[in-house]
Amino acid sequence: MAGTDSEAILRELLARHGRTYAEDIDVDVPADTAEGMFGLLLFALLASAPIRTSMAVEAFRALRKQGWTSAAALGEASWAERVRVLNRSGYARYDESTSRTLADACGYLLDTYDGDIRRLRDAADHTPDRERELLQQIKGIGPVGADIFLREAQAAWDELVPYVDERARAAAGDLGLPTDPRDLAELVEREDVPRLVAALVRTRLEHDADDVRQAAARGG
Repeated sequence: MAGTDSEAILRELLARHGRTYAEDIDVDVPADTAEGMFGLLLFALLASAPIRTSMAVEAFRALRKQGWTSAAALGEASWAERVRVLNRSGYARYDESTSRTLADACGYLLDTYDGDIRRLRDAADHTPDRERELLQQIKGIGPVGADIFLREAQAAWDELVPYVDERARAAAGDLGLPTDPRDLAELVEREDVPRLVAALVRTRLEHDADDVRQAAARGG
């Protein structure tokens, strides 16, 4: 169990940043639907670019607003249509290359998994290392994108728990929390592990570990 200081830091961390990225894009990952998991993959691809996460969220929402909620639907849209939507959502710097990448990714998903990313899980025999490897065979998903997807997917895929990538472990170390994934996961209930990991990533991105510690020391 966490000590008193760790407990205060944990409370402050979750109060500030304790929401998953799936919540930001309104995707119900625990339901583990084909549409929801495709949405998570799409967000992971968009967020892999060196841009602010908020821009990836807006780009995702813009694509979904067009009804492109499956690999088939997004793949059938024209290159120009995808570029226009990405550009209007603030993704202008990467709109043209990302439009091509999306088409390639959707084509691969359709050819390999009949458009259902959950079949990748089955192909990997529910083995996290293999899931991460297979994800990176999808155009636009590299190590960063795979980590984004798997951090969030652990809300549905039990074999991933605890999925704590290097960025989250580094943030845990900055806060004086356990850096071992299993020790870290024991600080919260199973359903809160994705929230905790996302909170660690957010505090790393916000560079506010010192603020979290100071607020915890003051009692909030």
